[in-house]
Amino acid sequence: MSLSIEYYRGSEISSEGKRRHLRNFEKLSTYIFSDPKTTAERNYNREKLQYAEDILAIRKAEYAQGKYGIKNSYNVKRTFLAFFEELTEEKQKQDSSNNYGNWFSTLQHLKKIISNNLTFEEIDENFIKKVRAYFKNEALTKSNLPLSQNSKYSYFNKFKASLRRAFDEGYTTINFATRTKSFDQAESQREYLTFNEVQALAKTECKYYVLKRAFLFSCLSGLRWSDINTLVWSEVRDEDNFTKVNFRQEKTDGVEYLYISKQARDLLGMRQYPQDRVFKGLKYGMTYNTEIVRWCNRAGVPKHITFHSARHTNAVLLLENGADIYTVSKRLGHREIRTTAIYAKIIDSKMKEAAEMIPELNINL
Repeated sequence: MSLSIEYYRGSEISSEGKRRHLRNFEKLSTYIFSDPKTTAERNYNREKLQYAEDILAIRKAEYAQGKYGIKNSYNVKRTFLAFFEELTEEKQKQDSSNNYGNWFSTLQHLKKIISNNLTFEEIDENFIKKVRAYFKNEALTKSNLPLSQNSKYSYFNKFKASLRRAFDEGYTTINFATRTKSFDQAESQREYLTFNEVQALAKTECKYYVLKRAFLFSCLSGLRWSDINTLVWSEVRDEDNFTKVNFRQEKTDGVEYLYISKQARDLLGMRQYPQDRVFKGLKYGMTYNTEIVRWCNRAGVPKHITFHSARHTNAVLLLENGADIYTVSKRLGHREIRTTAIYAKIIDSKMKEAAEMIPELNINL
C-alpha cells in the first residue's frame, strides 16, 4: 500500500450549481504491507507508519504557519458581507471622515449584488469579475445617475482592500485583489480659496467657533480633517521660537513632524492637558459641512468649499508665495511628488501670462 497525505481545500460551486470538493494528495514514496503476516513485516509497517506520522506532524505545523494555503474550515463558512460590514465599522472608529463614507457607500452597493449568504468558500475569480462589472456598468448614484470615474475607482478599491484583508487573515487562500485591475482614476478638480477669500472668511462670523478655528488652521498648516480632529496637546511642541506638530497621519499611518506658523499656533489656543483634544467639540457631519457652505456665502465666496478644500488652499498658497514643490510635498505628507504636482498646474504663472498675450481686438457686437 502506498502512503500519502490528503489535503482538503474546501469546496466550490460549479457552473451547473453542484458543489465540488477540492482535495490534493502528497505521495510520500513509502509503502507498507497491506496484510502483514510476520513479525518483521509488522515491525516494518510500524516504522514506516511512524515515518508518515512524523511528516504529517511537520505538515500540520506548516499549515498553521499558512505555508500551504489550506482553507480554515471556520473562516471559509463566514459570509463576505458580514466581514465587509465589520471592516466598515472598524473604519468608522478609526476615522469618521470621508474615508468611512466611501466604505459605507461601497457596502451599500455590494449589498445590491451579493447574497447575504455568500461565504468565502464560494469566492472565485468569476465573483470578482461580477463585482467589477457591476461598478463599471450598473452601479448608480442616489439620483439614479451613473457613477463618476473616481467613484468607481474609490468603491472598487475598497472592495479590493477587503479582499487583501481577507487573504491576510486566512479567509481565502488566494489574494484575489492582485488578480483584478482597478479602475483608472480621473483627475479631479481641486477646489481651493485664494488669499483674499481666506481673509474674507477670517473676518466673517461662523456659527461654530471651533469649526472656524480648525478650518483656518488647516488653511495655514495643510493638515487633513482627520489629523486635526484627533490632534492632542502632547503632539504640539512649543520649542524656542517655533512650534512643531508631531503626529501620525490617519490616512497613511506615517509619522510627521510639521512646523507651523505663529498665527497657526495662535489658532490652537491655550495649552491644556497632554491628552486633551486641541479642537474640542469638532465633529464630522452634515451640520458642520452645511455651515461651511453658509459661512462661505456670508463671506461672499461663490465656491463649493468643503473642509478638505482648506488643505488644497494651503498647498496653493505655499506655491504661490515661493515654496518649492518638494517642500510642499513633504509638508502635506505626500508619498509621491506627482500628487503635489497637481497644485503646480493650478498656479502655473506662464499659463496666466499666455492668457493676455494676444493683442486686444476691436470688436463690434
